[in-house]
Amino acid sequence: MRETSRSDTHDDGFFLPDLCATQQLLPLLIVSQLVAILIVLVRSGLTGFDWENFGLVSFAAVWVAVPGAYLLCRLRPRLARLPVATGAATAYLLVLLLTALVSAAGLMFAQQGLSLGVTGIETLAVNVLIAAIVTGIMFRYLYLQQRLNMQQQAELRARLDALQARIHPHFLFNSMNIIASLIPTRPQAAEQAVEDLSELFRASLARAGTEVTLAHELDLCRRYLALESLRLGERLKVDWKVGDVPEQLPIPLLTLQPLLENAVVHGIQPRVDGGVITVAIQYHFGRIDILVSNPVSDVPHQQGGNRMALDNIRDRLRNLYGDDVRLDFNKDDTLAVVHVSYPVRGVA
Repeated sequence: MRETSRSDTHDDGFFLPDLCATQQLLPLLIVSQLVAILIVLVRSGLTGFDWENFGLVSFAAVWVAVPGAYLLCRLRPRLARLPVATGAATAYLLVLLLTALVSAAGLMFAQQGLSLGVTGIETLAVNVLIAAIVTGIMFRYLYLQQRLNMQQQAELRARLDALQARIHPHFLFNSMNIIASLIPTRPQAAEQAVEDLSELFRASLARAGTEVTLAHELDLCRRYLALESLRLGERLKVDWKVGDVPEQLPIPLLTLQPLLENAVVHGIQPRVDGGVITVAIQYHFGRIDILVSNPVSDVPHQQGGNRMALDNIRDRLRNLYGDDVRLDFNKDDTLAVVHVSYPVRGVA
């Protein structure tokens, strides 16, 4: 099963955003118009604001912003391979050079001659100086934002690694004891249990943020439940309500499986008569909705691990799909329900 990591596609460590993306163009145009206003204010002041001059400067600012975005878009892969300081300086000088060329062309067109003159050179210097200040501030902001994002990613990966290290040793010991007890009497069941355990641990060693298909995640869940069924027997029942949900839908690896583990450990295991875990998955209007419900145990049970797992799943989903992610946990006297919902783009 092919696994992809979204962070591998664009996280190259370079602080400039991907200006090939259309959503980056509007903020850039807004900044260019603010620079145009700043230039006109420097020249004419607030009371005598020159609207005609603003129109010309605004037009020139667009001619700096759009070609500049295109150049940085095309050169970004090469800039990203350079040391950060070298790449930043190169991008910075490109913006200033483009500003100088556009300003010079605009002044020559306005004066209808090939010579800028003293006044034209002074105006050109002011334009480049303002562009240097604004570009420097923007680059510094983007650099600090990128460093903050990298720090948050590192903290998230550390939390996920800590969560995996806490859960899996306990599950491993139980599974190995079950396999050892099956070898003398049911060797084929023991062999299948080893295969299931191997697949689960292969998934647990994958990089945080890895996306897989829904079919792959469901296969891991069934392998996990098969191992727990060897331990709990008829006490564990699962009602799958997947229907015709497309199996190729993306889902972060080990998103549904920890929810089922919580349902088993905190819901089914403490109950003498066990119970039924219901898993309902729907896909409509570009969103995946997952509901996992289980009966509530009458025995008081520590819920810290439950909450920690839910918080980590929420963080992973928001890291991949943005703020339009929902993860709710509701519990009453008889039933505990987890609702996960997130948007999926580019899937038919």
